[in-house]
Amino acid sequence: MSISTKSLLRKFLIWKYKHISERQFVYILSILVGFLAGIGTVVLKNLTHYIRMLFELRAFRNHHQALYFIFPIIGLLLVYIIKQTWLKKHIGHGISSTLYAISKLNGIIPKYNIYASLITAPLTAGFGGSVGLQGPAVSVGSALGSNAARFFHMNQKTRMLLIGCAAAGAMASMFKAPIAAIIFAVEIFSLDIAFTSLIPLLLASVSAVVTSYFFLGTDNLLRFELTDKFQIYDIGFYVILAIITGLASVYFSKVFFAITNFFKQFKSRAKRLLIGGLAIGTILYIIPALYGEGYGIMNNLLKGDHVAAIGKTPFNFDLSNIWIVIGLLLGISVFKAIAMTTTFGAGGVGGVFIPTLVMGSALGNAFAKIINNIGLDFSVSESNFTLIGMTGLMAGVLHAPLTAIFLIAEITGGYELFVPLMIVSAISFSITKYYISNSIYTLKLAERGELMTHDKDKNILMVLNIDKIIETNFIILKPEMTLREILNSAVAKSSRNHFPVVDNNNNFLGVIRLDDIRHMMFDTELYDKVDASSLMHGSADIIIYEKNSMNEIMDKFKTSGVWNLPVVKNGKYHGYISKSKLLTAYRRQLINFT
Repeated sequence: MSISTKSLLRKFLIWKYKHISERQFVYILSILVGFLAGIGTVVLKNLTHYIRMLFELRAFRNHHQALYFIFPIIGLLLVYIIKQTWLKKHIGHGISSTLYAISKLNGIIPKYNIYASLITAPLTAGFGGSVGLQGPAVSVGSALGSNAARFFHMNQKTRMLLIGCAAAGAMASMFKAPIAAIIFAVEIFSLDIAFTSLIPLLLASVSAVVTSYFFLGTDNLLRFELTDKFQIYDIGFYVILAIITGLASVYFSKVFFAITNFFKQFKSRAKRLLIGGLAIGTILYIIPALYGEGYGIMNNLLKGDHVAAIGKTPFNFDLSNIWIVIGLLLGISVFKAIAMTTTFGAGGVGGVFIPTLVMGSALGNAFAKIINNIGLDFSVSESNFTLIGMTGLMAGVLHAPLTAIFLIAEITGGYELFVPLMIVSAISFSITKYYISNSIYTLKLAERGELMTHDKDKNILMVLNIDKIIETNFIILKPEMTLREILNSAVAKSSRNHFPVVDNNNNFLGVIRLDDIRHMMFDTELYDKVDASSLMHGSADIIIYEKNSMNEIMDKFKTSGVWNLPVVKNGKYHGYISKSKLLTAYRRQLINFT
């Protein structure tokens, strides 16, 4: 930032302090962040659209089938080159990276996140990578929100709120669904629903939607108006679909983690690109419907045109045979998760959100077709079951049942389906939650103890910095030191009543407390007869720096009943944490949160 810019900003902040309240300024920033998130999403969508338009040129039109194999590899190669030669930084999954920034980085997101996904995600999806754009849109918006807060010197709490506003704005702009966007921010990012947070979320969501309407008009990603009303007689079928989508969500998540772990074993990015590129190219050649995000599949199924949804395959299946159609739709459901995760494994950048909807739409539509064609005179609305299938997968895979309900209802005008939407979301979420404790976004963070939840106590402990509460000014003793040396060089010179004992390699051996030697401090006959090794004893518990979270550290204090615990870092003694200092830091952080 130049000197003149800093000067102008300082003058503005002084003026703001005198004339605008903090709450009013947060409202203004939430509108700005919503606008920026909306712009970021519009740019993402348009860049992807223009890349795809290139492949509609006459030179490519007659060779689409063969190029389905080549284009994704080209896109992944371009992303690889950009990462290696220009960015030289890791680009994580948008929502997971944002959640990590909230929980462990105080809401500070590097500036490169603004443009990294903005460039690499359209190349991945535009060239046919089987991923979505919602995750990158959230990544771009969240980075804009974080850096806007930092630019105007907002505190940590406001910074996190503006990240939530940006996420809501990205969602609202992508789907033109402002209500679902607010619920998404609250449900995924664990924001508190209070007046101070709800109004900024509303303003950001509306600002982003207006921005999207201004640049993109009234065109929606999912173009459908509900015509078939909910029938009470279909409840049983919706329950069965809920169970199927719940199990499919478990499958989706398991496949995601399995393929992700498979690619992690290859240290070389080039090797990942080669293996993943060939795999995704082969999948897309065999099932062209998986090419790109998959909006065509959803929109065509909602219109009742399964032939257009499936597209032309290299095997020239007879699509007049409904059971072949059902089999192909189930194939799309099965392979969408594989194609998406393989794209990630190969180095592609994208999101999970849209692939989840695609898989759900194909599964719901196939289920309805089975009901209508098994010869038992049942008749259900295929479009309704397509919508409900999308809801079930979203509720299960993303662990976001409320977002699933309101998003599908809002973008399709399907409020008539609220009852089945609620039933399927609840059952699908419950089944998935039973087998998989956290969503794709949050599982790894939860395993490391880095996930924000609606539990305020855990959130406060999580954001505490362990380095700031470790005390290292304890006088260290050696096991061979005599009582005389302990009294002269430690007790007489320290205000502490704890003295850690370590060996020559700084390995923690035990501790001597002042109470342990108080009864012999004036018995001079023992000064040279007793040494530290005979006086020391083990600690009630030990804190492992690399392993124990703040929540676990607090539990150690509760179970041990002591006020000081030693910290071991890299296997060596590092310092002490006192319960009083931990509680003081907790209270300070609580004030920041509330």
